Amino acid sequence: MHVEELRASLQSFGWLDYLVFCLMLAICAVIGIYFCLQLRGESRRKKAHGEEEAATSAASYLVGGRQMKIFPITMSLISSFISGITLLGTPTEVYLYGAQYMYIMGSLVLMGFCMYYFFLPVFHELNLISTYKYLEQRYNRSLRLFGSVMFIVASLLWLPIVIYVPAIAFNQATGVNIHVVTPIVCVVCIFYTCIGGLKAVVWTDVIQTLIMFGAMALVLIKGTLDIGGPGVVWQRAQETARLELPNFSADLSERYTFYSLVLGGVAHWLKSNAISQNMIQRYLSLPTLRDARIAIWTFIAGVLAFLMICGYTGLLIYATYSQCDPLETKLAQRNDQLLPLLVMDTLGAYPGLPGVFVAGVFSAALSSLSTGLNSLSAVVLEDFVKTFRKSPLTEGQTAFVMRSVVVVFGIIFVALVFAVEKLGAVLQLTITLSSVANGPLLGIFTAGVMLPWVNSKGALLGGFSSLIVMAWMCVSAQRDLVTGDLVYKRKPYSTMGCNYTFAGEPREFASLALDGATSSSPRAPFQLYRISYLYFTLFGALVTIAVALVTSLLLRESDLDGVDTRLLTPFVRRWLERRRHRRSEVPDPGQKSSDKQETRT
Repeated sequence: MHVEELRASLQSFGWLDYLVFCLMLAICAVIGIYFCLQLRGESRRKKAHGEEEAATSAASYLVGGRQMKIFPITMSLISSFISGITLLGTPTEVYLYGAQYMYIMGSLVLMGFCMYYFFLPVFHELNLISTYKYLEQRYNRSLRLFGSVMFIVASLLWLPIVIYVPAIAFNQATGVNIHVVTPIVCVVCIFYTCIGGLKAVVWTDVIQTLIMFGAMALVLIKGTLDIGGPGVVWQRAQETARLELPNFSADLSERYTFYSLVLGGVAHWLKSNAISQNMIQRYLSLPTLRDARIAIWTFIAGVLAFLMICGYTGLLIYATYSQCDPLETKLAQRNDQLLPLLVMDTLGAYPGLPGVFVAGVFSAALSSLSTGLNSLSAVVLEDFVKTFRKSPLTEGQTAFVMRSVVVVFGIIFVALVFAVEKLGAVLQLTITLSSVANGPLLGIFTAGVMLPWVNSKGALLGGFSSLIVMAWMCVSAQRDLVTGDLVYKRKPYSTMGCNYTFAGEPREFASLALDGATSSSPRAPFQLYRISYLYFTLFGALVTIAVALVTSLLLRESDLDGVDTRLLTPFVRRWLERRRHRRSEVPDPGQKSSDKQETRT
């Protein structure tokens, strides 16, 4: 059998699979309708009691009236964070480069402490709807607009990839063109996000998280049983060095080292969790800081569980195809189709189960997309419309703005899928591109809560400087990856055991560069943009902080006494308050000499 025939035979998506997939979409739509009716009921009750219409309407739509419960918010955080990029990208990363990437889980725990002590207490006390309103309170309106624009840019770079990834899985399972399925699925997502607000998004996320867990559990259990148990998975991974101790190399250009995974990983998780409107909006929908802090740790526990499942799945894919690499034979036409291929290979004979998996991957994508759309409506409403409009909005105008933003950006994201299709592996692509906007943002927010010396001029210059540097680095790195000038060596693989024909001769491959290319010479001149992609966000944040702090100190315009201590993280707040107290106790020298003169008289 030729590889083309085998690929066609694996695309056995039956009517029961389509039914499962459509049922998932129908449940999401019904949840949206339910909460739309609930929002209208709340609006009528509030009108009857004479409450402030537009403000309460926005709060209900965007933060659930700040009365959400910990369980659904935790599930929503997990579902929004674990997109299809994680479900398909992480197993691919482990398959190609080994389990070194999984040490990034340690940085997730460190991020939790930073979030718990430094960021969340500030944001929750301020009772914000838009995270970027903090930047106006801490600096000025220009920084608020800069932060909002950066968030929109980050969403434009990230969400099209989120949509593209499950379409790859659907294409592998059914053969249906990705540009046919993405508009259909996105219309459903836009529909329930548009009409139901945050509550619809959160409760669809709960359903979608359960579907994701179920889908991955099915693949793991059936796939492991098919190859002879977990012992075979570990043995084959050890034989090809896919299981390895942390790499303590100081080489910044190595794809994964202990330092890039821990230091770069903390910055990566922080920009996704501590300063992102997508995530902060959920924490702020909880009524108390205590509830938000509980949600942090339950969220981290859930994400760690998902990452371990995805890491093991990568090892399982290798154990299954250890003697016949599907990328070399072109059975999988894209790197990120490895997991869908495993699913169709192991579950294809069981009607309905491939549909559960595809529904799970699409669930991950829909949750991230709905979260992003809901957050964009919050940012546009709070940071642009309300900021520049002199008269207050009516309830009808507020609803129109929020829903229009969801529809317009949804259409834009679907259109941008055409561009994403031409780029590289999704996990690295996502982290690299998102650092363009999120590196400067992380630096501005961190300087805001940690460094009271930084003023608005310094923060704005730091943000723009970092934006220019990060744009150059990301474009250069992505260009070299696309042209083949920058490649990374993958772990050993083989095509000696294939039971089908393909273009090329069966052979063993040692640790070669991906696509058979050789990696750049270690003696080549150091190029800044060739550092590990995990450092990108950290580097962008450090550039912002350094430029902002130096500029603020040189201008000598910082007024520590004028900084509102509520805008600082608790330990900096206590230090500044003690400093002010000590200064107030020290008598003024001029007053002291005047008192002496009066005594002499």
